[in-house]
Amino acid sequence: MPESIAQSNPAPGAAARRKVLIVDDEESMRLILGRTVEAVPNVEITLAGTCEEALQLAGSRVFDIILLDLLMPGIGGIAVLKAIRTGPRNKATPVIIVSVMADEDTKNVCRSMGISDYVVKPIVREALVAAVKAQIGSGGQPSGGN
Repeated sequence: MPESIAQSNPAPGAAARRKVLIVDDEESMRLILGRTVEAVPNVEITLAGTCEEALQLAGSRVFDIILLDLLMPGIGGIAVLKAIRTGPRNKATPVIIVSVMADEDTKNVCRSMGISDYVVKPIVREALVAAVKAQIGSGGQPSGGN
C-alpha cells in the first residue's frame, strides 16, 4: 500500500498541490527524500517502496514529478523508467533519478530515456530541493487529476 505524506487539502483559493511520487525500496531513504521535498511549497508526496507499486501508481495517477531510485529489487529502476516513459499517464512527467550509481554509462542510459535530472546519493538536501523546484517550477500547472 503506498504511503502518503503532506496530503492536507489547500485552502480555498490556494494553489493546487504538486503531486510528487518518490520511489525507493529503502524506507529510511523514502522518508528522507519525502522530508527533503517537503521544503518545496504546495507538494503532495506519495511514497512507493517497490517497482510494482511504482508501476501501479504511475499507471493510475498523473504526477507532476517522480523521484526514482535505480537499484531496487524486482524489475529495477531502469525498467520502471522505461514503463513510465511508454505509459500514457506520465510519459512527459519530469523524472529525477536519485541513485548511488554515479557512473557515466548509467547516467547516459537514463538521459537517453528522457530523465530530467540525476542526483547521486548520498543526497545534498539543497541540491535535491533545487532540482525538484527546477522541474515543477513556480508558474507551471499542476497535474490536477488522478
